[in-house]
Amino acid sequence: MANGFIIIFSHILPLIIGFFSILLIINGIMDEEKHISIIGIVLFLLASIGPFLILPLFV
Repeated sequence: MANGFIIIFSHILPLIIGFFSILLIINGIMDEEKHISIIGIVLFLLASIGPFLILPLFV
């Protein structure tokens, strides 16, 4: 059961969160709305650092 969670948190969720964060960053820059860009940057950082914080809990 833990292998399924490891795959989800290491490969699937970061990809999805990273994709939507890039969309938010682009949308925020194009519409000149800084708060949307900041949300996108925070989500991107969460997607890149999140697996390193969550995966040690499963091992």
